[in-house]
Amino acid sequence: MKSIKIIEVKSEIGAGTRGASLGVEALKIASLDLKSDFFKQHESIEVEHVNELLFDGAKHAYAKFIDGVMIMEERVCLEVYETIWDDFFPLILAGDHSTAYGTIAGIKKSNPGARLGVIWIDAHADIHTPFTTPSGNMHGMPLAMACGLDNLECKVNDPRGETLEYWEQIKNVGMPGAKIYPEDIVYIAVRDLEKPENYLINKHNINFIETEEVKKFGASVIATKALQMLDHCDQIYVSFDVDSLDSRISSGTGTPVPNGLTVDEAKTLNVELAKSPKLVAWEIVEVNPTLDSQNQMAENAFEILEATAKSIISRPVTVE
Repeated sequence: MKSIKIIEVKSEIGAGTRGASLGVEALKIASLDLKSDFFKQHESIEVEHVNELLFDGAKHAYAKFIDGVMIMEERVCLEVYETIWDDFFPLILAGDHSTAYGTIAGIKKSNPGARLGVIWIDAHADIHTPFTTPSGNMHGMPLAMACGLDNLECKVNDPRGETLEYWEQIKNVGMPGAKIYPEDIVYIAVRDLEKPENYLINKHNINFIETEEVKKFGASVIATKALQMLDHCDQIYVSFDVDSLDSRISSGTGTPVPNGLTVDEAKTLNVELAKSPKLVAWEIVEVNPTLDSQNQMAENAFEILEATAKSIISRPVTVE
């Protein structure tokens, strides 16, 4: 059994709506309200953020705050890498989803030869690039960074100069080149897609499990299916964006979308996925308490977080 180490990433420069940087503290408040000592049980470390850049305004229209996002990717990458190197299990609590690429880069840096599969539980595909983004917000781009994609076939923007220089640099965080293959992604509950993302999903035949399938077959069966899809991978990382939850229960996140998962479905799904001996990191992102009057999202998210952590801890020890 590996001990969990919590990595706190209070960054929100990749988001379009302000407030996700407060998500980690909201989870802690939820743990107190639910009378849990979760945050006393595990060692934690906080990655220094650059949220002060938000006061300067966005200079890069098609990749907002990419200079700051680049810094965050490098910092998260190093923290995840060191956590794995020190033989802890990294449990990442992050603000906006852009820093998930730093997590992926850190996992890859710790074991460059291993094939990494990614289970992305989210309302959004997050595989836009500066060439295709409708918003310029970089929390819509982490998987494109990880796959080293530009998606020029669907180009609608014309990013230039420093933006492109940073974009090329960002794809090489941790180590040069792509960290994962698009076909080693499993999307679960993604339901708000733009055409350029659809194009990549079809082009690379990316694994796609709709919310309806979770409801039809049950979260436990879907967890097994998702792991089977990545049977050929050596390692698995799960990134859980709380906007995968249905918008009726997920007002406390920047981009809520209808027809999502229930709290119980998300909990079962993550708990079952966490039983896999291949799981090397787990992450929860995009809790935004400024959009939530009762801290309801953080309480729901904490319930999922705590149950998943227990599942990780109770995995049998594997002899390597």
